Amino acid sequence: MTLAVALLTREFPPEVYGGAGVHVAELARALAHLVDVRIHCFGGPRTSPLVARAYQPWEALRDGTPHGAALEAMSVDLAMAAGVTGADVVHSHTWHANLGGHLAKLLHGIPHVVTTHSLEPLRPWKAEQLGGGYALSSFCERTALEAADAIIAVSNGMRDDVLSAYPDVDPARVRVVHNGVDTVAYRRVAPDRERLTRLGVDPARPMVLFIGRIARQKGILHLVEAAHRLEHDAQIVLCAAAPDTDEIAREVADGVARLRDRRDVVWLDTMLERDDAIALMSAATVLVCPSIYEPFGLVNLEAMACELAVVATSVGGIPEVVVDGLTGSLVPLDLAPGGAPANPARFEADLAERIDGLLGDPEQARAFGRAGRERVEREFSWGTLAATTASIYAEVVDAARRRSSTT
Repeated sequence: MTLAVALLTREFPPEVYGGAGVHVAELARALAHLVDVRIHCFGGPRTSPLVARAYQPWEALRDGTPHGAALEAMSVDLAMAAGVTGADVVHSHTWHANLGGHLAKLLHGIPHVVTTHSLEPLRPWKAEQLGGGYALSSFCERTALEAADAIIAVSNGMRDDVLSAYPDVDPARVRVVHNGVDTVAYRRVAPDRERLTRLGVDPARPMVLFIGRIARQKGILHLVEAAHRLEHDAQIVLCAAAPDTDEIAREVADGVARLRDRRDVVWLDTMLERDDAIALMSAATVLVCPSIYEPFGLVNLEAMACELAVVATSVGGIPEVVVDGLTGSLVPLDLAPGGAPANPARFEADLAERIDGLLGDPEQARAFGRAGRERVEREFSWGTLAATTASIYAEVVDAARRRSSTT
């Protein structure tokens, strides 16, 4: 009998702003060949036949306060728990949906699988964004993880973090299933001069590319500072949107304004269409991922699929994706208590050195790109990763049925 799987997520196309949303969309598409998967997501109605229902938060909670966002997410979780009737297993992604998965487990007596894309205890700066809501997001995550039937970590580094942050979690319940990438969609394309020009990019000049949210964990401010140190000529293209707070949005704007006094900067402050991202990655010299916290770093995988060399920090799951000296360069990073770089100036100097190395040696950059594509095709297929996920579903459902038969 085909398993019925309820996939709970905040993000699902077209409302996607980060790597977790991309992950869910691609995983769902691949899982649809293996199980009966139905999406329960936040936001407006969707046209995808995989979406069972999209949910809006309770209107009474929309008070504009930082903690209100956490309360709104919890209200959606309550509705999601009621909405997954008939599922054999529920699978939640990010703290926004974790409580919904946990409540569905209790309400319907079905196993709960959680995929961890990040961990609240390792993102203390979220208190800046959510205020008291950070305590609520932490509660949602901790409650779900400690009771989950299985936890999928997107990297070995993420698995270590789960067990460190939540010592009450049984290590046997934590599995590693990496993110994947659509290698048909994400591949190097011929230069699209018209598209690049429309985006404000000079197709004839070297390009240093950043794609990510405006969040402290993404390290964009450190990249902006590092760009002041670059010796080689290149345009800096920042595809940076969805700021966590007004404060960090102002900091990035101020930093970009100072950088523009010294070099060309293109700042695209809306979420990219996929074809635009692929065109940029195909034309760039190097993608930079300066994250100070990154459980996986999907953008690195997408860049490698487009044969683009990567400079990334050696944190979290990134070293499991980017092979130093083969598909790109890894930058060491020591963190101070609280999660910020212990020596920001050193980190920024090291970033600049690695970027300059590839700007000055384009043939090496192209060799890294070719090796990256080969690695992606070999190890990060969504079909393989979906099959592993489906096997975890079958395992937890079988275990739940055996427990039920003995009671």
